Amino acid sequence: MKKDINYYMSLPYRATIEADPDGGYVGYISDLKGCITQSESREAILGMVEDAKRVWLEAALEAGMDIPEPMRNEDFSGRFNLRLPKSLHRSLAMSAKAEGVSLNQMAMCLIASGLKSRLFNRYV
Repeated sequence: MKKDINYYMSLPYRATIEADPDGGYVGYISDLKGCITQSESREAILGMVEDAKRVWLEAALEAGMDIPEPMRNEDFSGRFNLRLPKSLHRSLAMSAKAEGVSLNQMAMCLIASGLKSRLFNRYV
């Protein structure tokens, strides 16, 4: 199958919309480096991201660039190794014990709560 503009436009690239501190909104697709747009209007930004994606993809195809496909859940196992200072490991283990949960559950909850806070403040 030839991978043309219609193929790439149909892929589920994730658009990120952020409020700009100086006003308006910024939209981008992180899988497509440099695919970014901005708008004063919240209503217009999603359409503008789609336009930016199409223009980015057309330019990449014309230039013969390799175009990355969007990351998929299948690309992640749900596991990764993390090295910690002993003191942080101890604190985390003690907190988990006090809460009656596993070290893994405690770490996952702390990571999730940090991401939730970050995402709440970042995405529109």
